Amino acid sequence: MALNLPPLLHAVDEVERAVAGNVRRSVNVLLCLVAVATIGWSGTLLWQNWKGRQQIDEACAGLVPAGRVLALSPAGGTISHREVDEETIELDAGLPQYCDLLSTEAAEGYDMSTGGRRFFTGGVGVLPSNEPVTPDSPGDNLVNRRDPTYPYGPLGGGIAGIVLATGVIVELPCTQGTSNGRPITALWARAELKDPRPQFTDGGQLTSRDRNTLAEIAVITANNLAERLGCTERLPDPPEDIPALAPGPTPAAGADGTCAWYRKAGFARHKHLPDQVLESRADDKMWDERCGLVVSRTRADDLWWSDAAERDYTDRIDRPSDPGEWFVSLHTYSGEMAKNIHLKTPYAEPPVVAEPGKAGRSDTSVWWASSRCDGKPQIHTMTIASGYDELMRSALEKVFRAYVIDVVARRGCTDTTFPDSSTFRAD
Repeated sequence: MALNLPPLLHAVDEVERAVAGNVRRSVNVLLCLVAVATIGWSGTLLWQNWKGRQQIDEACAGLVPAGRVLALSPAGGTISHREVDEETIELDAGLPQYCDLLSTEAAEGYDMSTGGRRFFTGGVGVLPSNEPVTPDSPGDNLVNRRDPTYPYGPLGGGIAGIVLATGVIVELPCTQGTSNGRPITALWARAELKDPRPQFTDGGQLTSRDRNTLAEIAVITANNLAERLGCTERLPDPPEDIPALAPGPTPAAGADGTCAWYRKAGFARHKHLPDQVLESRADDKMWDERCGLVVSRTRADDLWWSDAAERDYTDRIDRPSDPGEWFVSLHTYSGEMAKNIHLKTPYAEPPVVAEPGKAGRSDTSVWWASSRCDGKPQIHTMTIASGYDELMRSALEKVFRAYVIDVVARRGCTDTTFPDSSTFRAD
């Protein structure tokens, strides 16, 4: 039987058009739904961003750049702050001041009853300050027992700044500003992540992105504070790629930063002097530059058995049980900070003040020397760990002198004053 093709083809076309129309309508409906959902999602994000900025500005008095804080890894979700004096910045209340911010993303897996978990702290202050600076105590331990130790390092880029394991501090000179009616010489700003969780770190350290962002926050905060206080100076942009901190301790034979002088002098070849270092890159703009000398566990054991035991000191000198328990900590403080160095004393007695232009020793095993650099005072300190000082005190006088001589030469300083040799003799 012959088929009548034109009517049949017409019928097929009608079916295809109907199906196509239904598909188009379905696609259009789906696209509309996606668009509505996208608009809603975008609206939620915009609301969260606006609300987060508002919370940051309220907590930090508009000094901390909200957009940069929101760019930090743990800043997702809802941002909030507690409206209590110790967690918000109020410039009229005097400085220093701090602001703490909470994030629901940083709180995932924790108690959410507070509405979030603290993830960021911003801080501002001025110099001179009434807060004293205290070098390490002989009873401290410079080395973490389980995790690597990350000595703080310089920010670089011509900025007086310090990079910490969790944040950045910068200092800005101010010759014409005032704070609460009082003239100031400098101000500082701090930006720090609070206990970042593993997913927000890279190998235990801040990610490169967060480290760079925190440096930006600190610099912008300092410049904003300078404007509020009438300072004419401003900080430049920080370096674009701030290096990670170098973990330690490392062998003294490879020292090439703030402890390079120790390697060059050959001190580590002495079998009872420290054979490891905690150091950073050297930078004359650091107001607290540090070199930590650490006695390894093997060398400490050898010294204890060969010296403490033989001299019958074991009744008062314990055998070191932790890495870095025996150490020598050396600091150089400069500028305003050098004017307020307090050395710890036993039994809660008044501290010994390390006066610029003088030198000496506290009642514990902490010594200080002084110098001047570009007309500004510098205080150099040396702390010897408890127990180790009794065994090696006289030998460490040469180490302290070599350290101070190196810093003074590197920074072009003058008027160096050393503690008397009698302060290194047995008590």
